[in-house]
Amino acid sequence: MNAVDARTTLTYLRPATAREKGLVARFQPIFDRIAEGNVERERNRSFPHEQVQWLKEADFALVRVPEEFGGWGASLEQTYYLLALLAEADANVAHVWRNHLAFVEDRLNARPSPTNDRWFQRFRDREFVGGGWTEANNGTYANIKTTVTRVDDHYTVTGAKFYATGSLFADWLDVIGKGEDGSLITTLVNRHQPGVVLKDDWPGFGQRTTASGSATYQDAIAHEGDVFRASERVVYQGHFYQTAILAVLTGITRAILRDGIAALKSRGRNYPQGLNPVPALDPQLLQVIGEVSVRVFSTEAALRLAASSLDLIAAAHAAGDVPLRDKRSVDGEVAVAQAQLAIVDGALFSATHVFNALGASATSEETALDRHWRNARTLASHNPVAYKARILGDYLVNDTSPVSSIARLGRGGQGN
Repeated sequence: MNAVDARTTLTYLRPATAREKGLVARFQPIFDRIAEGNVERERNRSFPHEQVQWLKEADFALVRVPEEFGGWGASLEQTYYLLALLAEADANVAHVWRNHLAFVEDRLNARPSPTNDRWFQRFRDREFVGGGWTEANNGTYANIKTTVTRVDDHYTVTGAKFYATGSLFADWLDVIGKGEDGSLITTLVNRHQPGVVLKDDWPGFGQRTTASGSATYQDAIAHEGDVFRASERVVYQGHFYQTAILAVLTGITRAILRDGIAALKSRGRNYPQGLNPVPALDPQLLQVIGEVSVRVFSTEAALRLAASSLDLIAAAHAAGDVPLRDKRSVDGEVAVAQAQLAIVDGALFSATHVFNALGASATSEETALDRHWRNARTLASHNPVAYKARILGDYLVNDTSPVSSIARLGRGGQGN
């Protein structure tokens, strides 16, 4: 068993708790099954409908739901660690779960109500939520064009969305639009109705099997209890979405190390300039693998610290301590931004540098090692990493709040 085995890596950082061991024991076998067809799905752009269904049937959707409500009671740190393990198996399948888990987090933080009870029952019934926030060529949420209109005892949603991640796997679509008073409204729209049209037209070179195409809504119906003011959603929602991406990037970095080790072991010959005719014994090639392992360590550590900061925000929110919650939200913004810089750097470095330990055969389409860079580069482009170091510096030097207007909205920036 090597150092990157999913069952042991957490102990790099600290001993795993009984709950963590139980969660990994339950879900890792499913992740392993998902990993088996990952390369073939990447090559053929085959959507992982069956693999997503395996996770639904195992109640992965309930990972954050307390045990008394039929869930697994995981912390945010544990949830993101599981998401990273899933991403190591298949980065596309892991990303599909981002919007569903975020909406579950909203319901966990909402006040008890019949509406909430109904949503928890839907989660237990394995109904799945996909995304529908971003509008193509739309600069900000201020000029969003999708409308949510009250009509008698229900609402209608009209508009067009892009980057609707996981939509083709979903029962419900989480859509943001403007209400009649101009306020931002979140609406959960049942996708199985004539007013919803989903297209598989995602043009990106990475994350190609996440069903992140476009969604069009024409007087799509939403009912009372499925419509919420965006301002009422969980205060750390932006942090949640961003950290989910960081978990997937962490998983990709783990997969790079896994595949790099396997590829180096399988190399049959070395270049004349090599220090040993056996590639797996060449000190310089071993150094490359060692350097990639450092990135795995740093990405996992950064993910753990960022996720832990969200657990602290959630605890303050649950306790009703608003001043503490707001202070911890700033701390969380800093932690997540720092983690983003560390994890993006680690993933992209590893995806390129690992080829320095391998021969030209590593570029074969059969092995599809290029998928790691393509997927990591695509995910790293979701949010403006170019601005984060400046924002952090301004906070540290000038005490300028790092909390952006989008984060206050509760979403975090998903760039086009």
